[in-house]
Amino acid sequence: MAGRASGSIFGLAYGDALGKPTEFLDMRRIERQYGPGGPREPEGDPALVTDDTQMGLAVGEGLLDALGNPPFTPDLITPIWRRRFIDWARSPDNNRAPGNTCLRAIAGLAEGRPWAEATVRDSKGCGANMRVTPVGLVPGLTDEQRSGAAQFQAALTHGHPTGLAASELTAYAVWWLREGLVAPEELPRALRERCHAQRTTYHERWLGQLWQRPGVDTPQEFIARGWDECLAALDRLDAALAVADRDADPCEATGGGWIAEEALATALLCFLLFPDDPVAAIRRGAASSGDSDSIACLAGAFAGAHLGMDAWPAEWAARIEYADRLARLGRAWD
Repeated sequence: MAGRASGSIFGLAYGDALGKPTEFLDMRRIERQYGPGGPREPEGDPALVTDDTQMGLAVGEGLLDALGNPPFTPDLITPIWRRRFIDWARSPDNNRAPGNTCLRAIAGLAEGRPWAEATVRDSKGCGANMRVTPVGLVPGLTDEQRSGAAQFQAALTHGHPTGLAASELTAYAVWWLREGLVAPEELPRALRERCHAQRTTYHERWLGQLWQRPGVDTPQEFIARGWDECLAALDRLDAALAVADRDADPCEATGGGWIAEEALATALLCFLLFPDDPVAAIRRGAASSGDSDSIACLAGAFAGAHLGMDAWPAEWAARIEYADRLARLGRAWD
């Protein structure tokens, strides 16, 4: 299908904008304000997004900078992403309830500290993978580059192994859908297989000595914890899909999405409940009791990668915030 990269990056922004006003509301308040289905379309002109899309753009535009000067290596992308993240943190538009982990880590980067010292080592918040979609959209990367880059962009702020593993799984879900390599109903199985296959793979070229901390004897032991926690989240996803209750709060089944593996699992649940209806998928994410904007933005990234740009309401593209920057990334990778 045409425009799958555009569909994914715009879908991320659409879901983010749809979930923005419901992020800190419980289900009762969402239903009272918007009805049982939640918000029907992004609000405003422009329809404002949150830090999820802003940081996704920082990752994506950094990738464009790096890929124009090959080869793509950790040494090339590190200063580029550092600068992009710092520019985001200092922007006057950074007023959308950004995550404390991101702000704290990027403050350390701005002070000139090495990234492995600046990162918040024990954080696995959803900020690790809410912004990773562009890594899944770039064509031509090797498996090692895609895996390493997905984990590294997370590690710049979130140093917990589960944040790294969940980011890689998110990027690969986007890539497989964009390329038509995995059907939606096969995604949970494929992701589970990747957890097992990568369980003891530590990307030292990208992550350096991040693994070293008290109580951890080897890099393999460090990264295995992340994959194991992601497997547990996929178990909850499988159980929720067996019931397939489209009307229930998805967070009750797979978690509130405030942490990385739950953001992945709950966004996948929203997408897989409505694999051929992207608007319904992001509405389900927005009408949830957890981190609604992050859940809906990832659901939108999955849906758009699967169905392409034409699956979204055409009029949304004209009024989503940062439309020109989103379109530039989509054009580059379609």
